[in-house]
Order: sequence, then structure tokens, then C-alpha cells
Amino acid sequence: MPKSRRYLIISLCVLFAILLIWFFQRSTVPTLPAAIKHGYSEALTQARTGQPGAARVLYQQLNRPDLSAKRRIWLLVELPNYPSPQALKLADADLQNESADVRVAAIKSVVGLVPSGQRSLLLGPLLDDDDQTVRLAAVNALLGLSPDDLGLYFGPLQQAIDAWERELKSQPESANTHYQLARLHLHNAELKEAQQALERTLQLDAGNLPALVMQIEVLDKQGQSDAARQLLAKQLQAQPDSAYLQHALGLWLLHHGQSEFAVLGLSKAVELEPDNKDYRYDLATTLHGEDELEAAQKQLQEIVQRHPADRKARVLLISYWKESGQLQNVQILLAQLEQLNPDDPALQQGL
Repeated sequence: MPKSRRYLIISLCVLFAILLIWFFQRSTVPTLPAAIKHGYSEALTQARTGQPGAARVLYQQLNRPDLSAKRRIWLLVELPNYPSPQALKLADADLQNESADVRVAAIKSVVGLVPSGQRSLLLGPLLDDDDQTVRLAAVNALLGLSPDDLGLYFGPLQQAIDAWERELKSQPESANTHYQLARLHLHNAELKEAQQALERTLQLDAGNLPALVMQIEVLDKQGQSDAARQLLAKQLQAQPDSAYLQHALGLWLLHHGQSEFAVLGLSKAVELEPDNKDYRYDLATTLHGEDELEAAQKQLQEIVQRHPADRKARVLLISYWKESGQLQNVQILLAQLEQLNPDDPALQQGL
């Protein structure tokens, strides 16, 4: 066979192979329906505002292979309000996303979707992630869990904590580095070291309220409840209009068995920051503990009205309505929940 003809045949074979590969790849790439491809903004708005069908469109968008990292992160923020096996599958898939920022967002999403005692199997492997921000996010998500909850990841978490502690100590001194060290010491029950780190934090940043509240917790754990109470009272006297401190006062009183007084502090926090759903939720549960069921229901209703996507408040309100025998209200809220997310575990469990 002439050489020129042989080259022609080889060239045609190569061209045929290239065309075959192109055709195969094209035929296996799913074509997105236009409504999904152009529906990102609408889906995000539905999820944020708790509109009917929010879960379905949220899942559709997260299933897109062409979604940018930034857009995927915004959707993952909303995912914990729409729990289901599908939601957990989506969050779990993004724990392996090529973007470190997406993996961090997925970690936070898993924390919102999965009870603390069950999340270590999902998040434990990320303690060895190649990216430091992801490793630290995994540590943060697992801090405070008991050895039983951590299971196989008790040792790896401790190693990650030790590595983070070395990293923090190697950095230039700042209020934030000392605060993070205090958190690690507190997890390890190293109360004296935690106290020292918090004292240094407040020397560098006297207005650091999270550090101040943690210092109160550490004093309590060391059996110095009077010192903790005096420190909290001093700060409240200096900043009586701090919702953060009023909320901390309420929780401290609740922890010390003074729930009737805790209601006052929590109510003041809500008065100062009426749109803070976490403060209002804590007030509702405390009122319920004081057998003030109607008042508790009103606080949860206010959350649902201000934050229609807040699943936690909605589910608890359904429970409180059932408790008071107001079944018509129960049916209304259940119907709304089903419109939002027909696969919600609360519906599947027959709440």
C-alpha cells in the first residue's frame, strides 16, 4: 500500500475517533430545561421568603452541574430550612466540591441539617482536607461534641485542634487569635488556659462581647458563679441596651434555675432587637417552660410572620398548637409546611 494512502487512512481513523468522542460527550451532557437554567434568582427568592414550592426549586438549582461556586454557596445557606434525604444528599455531594468555599458552605449546611450526634461521619473526613479553611470549618462544626458523638473522629479532631493551636500561636498576637485559642481550650476542658486566653482577648479588645460571655461560661465551669454573675452585672450596668448581653443574662439565669427571671432578660433582648429570630425563639421556649403557652405561641407566630422560611420556629409552633388542642391551626401550618417542602421529615413522622 502506498505510504500516502496509508497516512490518509490513519488520518481518517483519527478524525473518526475524535468525532465519536465528541458525539458521545455531547449526548451524555444533560440539557437543562430553560425554566431551570434561568430560574436561579426566582428559586433563591422563593427559598429565602418561604414561598410554596421552595424546596423543589432549591433542589433543582443545586442539582445543576453548571452553577457557579458563588451561586451554589447562596443556595446552600438556605438548604437547612428545607430538610429531606434529597437535601442531605445535595449537601453531602458539595462536601467534595472542587471549590473550597463551596465545601465550607456545605459544612455549615450539614450542621443545620444533621443533629450534632450524627454529623461526625459526614464531616470527619474533612479534617484532612487539603485546604486550611475547610479543615478549620470542619473543626468548628465538630467542636463541643462528646467523645461518643465523635466516635472514630475523636482522635483526628484532637490532632486537627492541636495543629490549629500551633498555627494560632505562630500568628501575630490579636484579639481574634486569643479568642480562638480560648475556644479550643474550652473544648479540651483546659479551663485555666481558656480563662487566660479570654483575659488577653479582652485586654486587646474590651468590647468583644462573645469573649466576655465565654469568660462568664468558663468562670461558671470553674465553680465561680458569683464572679460570673458580678462580671455580667457590671457589663450590663455599662451597656444596658445591649441585646447580646440581655440575651446572655437570660440564658445564664435559665442555666442557674431562675427561669422566671430569665424571661425578663430574654424579653428585653427581643425588645431591643425585635427581628432577631434566635432571641425570640429562646424566649418562646423559656415561656413554654414557665407554662406560658399562649405567650410562647405568640413569639413563634411572630418569627414565622417575620421569617416565613424559618422551619425550626414553624415546626415548634405546630407542636405548641397541638399541645393546646388548637387543631385547626395545626392543620393550617402543616398544609403550609407541605407546600414548602412535601418531603420534610416532620411531615413524614406525622407531626
